[in-house]
Amino acid sequence: MTAGTRPEAERPAPADRLSEDERERIVATCHDKAFASLPPSQIVPRLADRGCYIASESSFYRAIREHGLNHRRGRARLAIRRVPPTSF
Repeated sequence: MTAGTRPEAERPAPADRLSEDERERIVATCHDKAFASLPPSQIVPRLADRGCYIASESSFYRAIREHGLNHRRGRARLAIRRVPPTSF
C-alpha cells in the first residue's frame, strides 16, 4: 500500500455515471439486427448520422465489456491459429 491512500474512505459515485437503463439501451442497440456485427467504433457514428446519441464510444465498450459481449459478434469465421513450422 502506498503512503497517503485511504482504501476504507467512502467515495461518491460520479454524477455523470451511466444509469442501468442507459446500459441496457446500449446492450439492446448492440443486439439490434442493424448493428449486431459492428463494433462500437462504427455503431456510434451511424447512430449520430441518424441524429441519435446514446453514449460515447468508450461508454459503449465499457457497457458491452460488463455484459461479456466484447467478443467478435459478426458472421465471419473465426481466425484460424496456425502453428509456425518447427523446421524448413
